[in-house]
Amino acid sequence: MPTLDHAALTWVATTCGAHSATAGERIQSLWSGYGEIRRVRLHGAAATVGSAVDTVVVKWVRPPAGAAHPRGWGSDRSHQRKLRSYAVEHRFYEYFAAQTHAACRVPACLGVAERDHGQAFILEDLDAAGFARRFEDRPRQLAAAVAWLAHFHATFLGTAPTGLWPEGAYWHLATRPDELAATSDPRLKHAAAALDARLTGARFRTLIHGDAKVDNFCFTADHRAAAVDFQYVGGGCGVKDLAYLLGSALTEPELLAQADGLVDAYFAELRPALPAAIDADALEAEWRALYPVAWADFARFLAGWAPGHWKRHGYTAAQVDLALRALG
Repeated sequence: MPTLDHAALTWVATTCGAHSATAGERIQSLWSGYGEIRRVRLHGAAATVGSAVDTVVVKWVRPPAGAAHPRGWGSDRSHQRKLRSYAVEHRFYEYFAAQTHAACRVPACLGVAERDHGQAFILEDLDAAGFARRFEDRPRQLAAAVAWLAHFHATFLGTAPTGLWPEGAYWHLATRPDELAATSDPRLKHAAAALDARLTGARFRTLIHGDAKVDNFCFTADHRAAAVDFQYVGGGCGVKDLAYLLGSALTEPELLAQADGLVDAYFAELRPALPAAIDADALEAEWRALYPVAWADFARFLAGWAPGHWKRHGYTAAQVDLALRALG
């Protein structure tokens, strides 16, 4: 597992205007051993983010030796997709993150670099900024994450995903041929291209987070949200993020009881945040119609990647039926 050595810590300290830096606790390892996220303590730092900074978070990406294999999920295709995802995240923080605001908060990026055959990101410590809570107070925190998505999508409506994924979301069909080949559900396999075309052909497009599960949100004590992990940000319609968020947070009974209200809440938050020139009625009508299509598209991925996954439940099946009927 790669870790922060003396040279890396010196780079962090220099970038942040500190005298020195020491490695703190590991927050998490990156998927498939591609690095780690670690808190770093700064000593004698300048006032970089609002006030004197004591800690930052460093996302250190360095693929393991022999990461690419010729077959399976650890294939060269998978390896290249991961490498591309970190380059996309680099691009997002360099060129797009500054356009976000308090209602769609992201960590300030204090430095990015290509180091040791990988990527390195120095990010604001959201815990120190007050976003120290994780998904625990479920109803209010989920409402905050839904609102975050609405404001993120409104902010980037019509933005070209230059340097990002042309189509956001880590399960996008064009990037997942192995999973499509493994799909045992004949309806979803047959409809995969049509579902994708319906989503990619949306009139109203924005940037989507692309991995908007509840694990990628942090919360304040008064239930404001911030999001992290922008490896799969790219173009798309907002309900792709919304469907994935709700599916990550709620069980089947909870979805049956709450999903309609949360979809309504999303559009209630989105509409007043849209640019004045946008036809909000037309956008809402289009994206509401695409909500079950987004569910079916993700179900297509699961059917090849993890056929027994707990998210393949009755609510998902009902959304798939709606989407397939809409295809005609």
